[in-house]
This record gives sequence, structure tokens and C-alpha cells, in this order.
Amino acid sequence: MENAIEIKNLSKQYLGFNLDKISFSVPKGSIVGLIGENGAGKTTTIKAILNIINAEGSIKIFGKDNQKDEKEIKENLGIVLDDSFLSEYLTAKGVNSIMKSFYKNFDAKKYFAYLEEFKIPLNKLIKDFSSGMKMKLKIATAISHDPKLLILDEATSGLDPIVRKEILEIFRQFINEDGNHSILLSSHITSDLEYIADYIVFIHEGKIVFNLETAELLENYGIIKCSEEDFLKLKKEDYIRYKKEKYQVEVLVANKNAILKKYKFKVIDKPRLDEIMLFYVKGEK
Repeated sequence: MENAIEIKNLSKQYLGFNLDKISFSVPKGSIVGLIGENGAGKTTTIKAILNIINAEGSIKIFGKDNQKDEKEIKENLGIVLDDSFLSEYLTAKGVNSIMKSFYKNFDAKKYFAYLEEFKIPLNKLIKDFSSGMKMKLKIATAISHDPKLLILDEATSGLDPIVRKEILEIFRQFINEDGNHSILLSSHITSDLEYIADYIVFIHEGKIVFNLETAELLENYGIIKCSEEDFLKLKKEDYIRYKKEKYQVEVLVANKNAILKKYKFKVIDKPRLDEIMLFYVKGEK
């Protein structure tokens, strides 16, 4: 399978933080969700991909070096970051004029069609937009030059559930338009990624914990809730992390069907993505 993004041994050091030789890819035609707690390295990774910061290692986008071929690559990138590059004193109509000078392939007709679909007013100042309207405008701007790849950092953060669902459907529509479209989406809202992502890359303290297909992850992982006596019967190689609660022990396992066969637990809960993260971050080995 071809990759839209391929990262190998990416490293970056700051005072008190080290992004430690991480490697992962974004397969063409897929949505990859990037998760991790604050300070884990998600934004550092995205900035390195976009060549905003210098980092060691190899980053290829569409098979090309992200530094040597930066100009060519960015013609085919749609970028939505937490911080908007648009002046708050522009209107949505005014954004069109600016973007036409940035991108050779910027399609004004498509842009205004998105504005109509997203119900974004043309002549209202951006500073008077709601958070949802601002995000929809950024997305319309990002996808109106027909990019092959979207890179999104917290694109659904701070939005109400209805607007978030609308935006996720926009991403799904973008992917379905063309088998060559791909998305890398960093988000704290793990339920959004459960809904839309094909793969999940989990970064913790500058290292990749896992890189798995979402369906495989949610289907195979499980949470055992048992007494301390039953917990002590588990071999360490059979679980990932555990947490001792007041009346029971909760245990995260990576292959619940194998555990059910090996031990006599009657029920293993299907975990949510945020629960899996919490075990890795707060659980004990």
C-alpha cells in the first residue's frame, strides 16, 4: 500500500522533552488519528511534518522529502491548525482573494459552494463568527484547492457535538471523493477518532505506544474487572496495565479472546479509546 506520509526515526529534543525516534505512516486513502496527552509530542510531530520546526529523521510526503520538495508538497496539502492564519478582520468573501494568490489550484467555485453548504456568511467579519463557523471556514479554505492530504490539529476541539459530527462527515466526504485523499487528524476527543479513523497512533512521552487499525484495537483490547485474588492469578505477560480500585482491580489486556480461553473470567468489557489511553498513562505494570 502506498503511503501519503511516511515517518522514520523522527526525533526532536526540547528542554524536558524528547521526541524519541518515532516511526509511522499514513496509508493513502485512509484517516489516521494521532492521540496522546498534552505534551506527548503530537503537535511537535505535526510541526515537523510541515517543516515548521527542524527535526532529525526522515519525513516523506507523497514519496518526496518534506524539506527538499516543500513547495511542491504544500500545493497538495490542506492544513488546519489550532491557531488560524486568517485575520479576524477578513470576511469569508475576502479570504477567497487571498487564497487564490497562495495556491495555483484554488477553486473559487468549490470554495463558495462549501461556504453555502456550511452556511457561512460571506460578508461578516471572521471575528464575529462562532467557534464552529471559524472551524468550518478553515476547513473550506483547506480543501478548496483539491489537496491530496489534510493535516488537522485539534480540528474539532471546543465545538459542540452537533458541529463536530458535521465536521467529521465533511472529512468522510473528502476521503470518499477520491481514493487518493488521506487525512492525519490529531485530537483529544477520542470518540471522534473511534468514529472516523482507520488507524490510531498513540504517542506517550515522546514514544509511540501503538500504531493499530481502529477496528482491531477496539475489538481485541479488553478490560477485566476482578478481585485482587483473581488478578494475582494473571501472568504479567497476559496483561498490559492494571489499576487498583476500592473494591476491585481493573486490568487492560490486548487479546481478550485468548484471555477468556486461558482464564475463567466470565466478562471482559469492550474499552473505549480514552480508557485504553488512561491505562497506559496512569496504570501500573
